[in-house]
Amino acid sequence: MRAYERLLKYVAFDTTSDEDSPSCPSTPNQLLLAQALADELRGLGVADARVDAYGYVYGSLPATAADSGPALGFIAHMDTSASAPGANIRARIAPCYDGGELVLNKALNIVLSPERYPVLKDYIGQDLVVTDGSTLLGADDKAGIAEIMTAVERIQREALPHGKLCFAFTPDEEIGRGVDHFDVAGFGAQFAYTADGGRLGEIEYENFNAASAVATIRGVSIHPGDAKGKLKNAILIAMEFNAMLPCNEIPAATEGYEGFYHLRWIEGDEEKTILKYIVRDHDEGRFTEKKERLKKIAAYLNDRYGAGTVELELTDSYYNMKSKVEPYPFLIENARKALEAEGVAPAVVPIRGGTDGAMLSFMGLPCPNLCTGGHNYHGRFEFIPVQSMDVMVSVLVRLMEQNSSARDFSS
Repeated sequence: MRAYERLLKYVAFDTTSDEDSPSCPSTPNQLLLAQALADELRGLGVADARVDAYGYVYGSLPATAADSGPALGFIAHMDTSASAPGANIRARIAPCYDGGELVLNKALNIVLSPERYPVLKDYIGQDLVVTDGSTLLGADDKAGIAEIMTAVERIQREALPHGKLCFAFTPDEEIGRGVDHFDVAGFGAQFAYTADGGRLGEIEYENFNAASAVATIRGVSIHPGDAKGKLKNAILIAMEFNAMLPCNEIPAATEGYEGFYHLRWIEGDEEKTILKYIVRDHDEGRFTEKKERLKKIAAYLNDRYGAGTVELELTDSYYNMKSKVEPYPFLIENARKALEAEGVAPAVVPIRGGTDGAMLSFMGLPCPNLCTGGHNYHGRFEFIPVQSMDVMVSVLVRLMEQNSSARDFSS
């Protein structure tokens, strides 16, 4: 079975995660997919495949030779983002893309256009997995699962040599809880890769430092006809709070290593308004500066409007894994070699986000991120080329084979 066929099967599971749910997994369908994946692994000869109480899927293959490299893991996540609908996904193959507009939904006039997404021009003549424009696709990260699973199938079918291989599929990555219950010791790997990236060729081991910020603004409501000197409008103070942040440090105005503040939710009235932000920066110093700016704004507004007007809650989410991965350069070099062997030019790029691997790296499991080939994640225009998925399967197989020799793996 090819990787795209598995992807089409997996996206039938609505695995949207829910940040408001206290359970793990946060949504029940993730557990249904987990059971299906464990069954599939067992069918491929991964005899110890299992689902734990938290919905994590684990499995491993023993080394084929005594003198093998360190145990190597491959990880992807099962949940999809709540940023776009994830139920009733009607994915299809758009064969031999011709470079023009690709109609996703004629009735709703939803079109995947190279004018808006110029990267499409790179895939002329290829087959694209797309949505019908009413949902996301879920290639983030079911493409990663599909590619890992297909690589396992090939390793087993062709009886290829390898060291100990460990596999894990995690819940709730999209809500930042993907490794909350990850059993690093039970997983059994010394090093790992997540397959959770984007464009074919990309290797990532620098991610954002990340924090969340919640600003609660408390006002005083009174009839507007009698409001002079009495009304303290929490909505207007919230607008003032946001206006004091740099207007060019937002996601829509930044790229590469540039960090940002992202206002992702606002709700309230004159008496109480809540702002929810995420704060991101690759550089530790600038990350600290961003958080300090939020504190200074809150202090200024409290001084201006009275103590207790602004309550700021800052919570660090994860940190840049660069310092944890750089001591093991062979992880990046081996990924480069595997891509080059498949005719792909590798590109080491920063992650403008986070991965399970970032947090796992701080838990003692160095874990850079590999591409899956997908584009436009978390939205209705998400797509992934079939051919990119095929290449990534071969890349994963090469990494698994390279692990068959301790000398070759770390040389």
